[in-house]
Amino acid sequence: MRYREGEIVDPNQPYTENTLKMMELSYWMSIPLGIILLWLAIKGRMMWLKVWSVGLIALGITLLSYQLFS
Repeated sequence: MRYREGEIVDPNQPYTENTLKMMELSYWMSIPLGIILLWLAIKGRMMWLKVWSVGLIALGITLLSYQLFS
């Protein structure tokens, strides 16, 4: 994001509202995407994809809960 010359940036709110909405949307999208990938990994017997999709689900839930409850 760009600021105008001489504009003071609030250190408590460095991101705009649209940026926060996009971050929250990506957290919400990562959970169903991780579930779909986990299902495909179980069906295809791919261990690396199981680990990656479980990590994606866990990270999405963790970041979403942190953003919603802080």
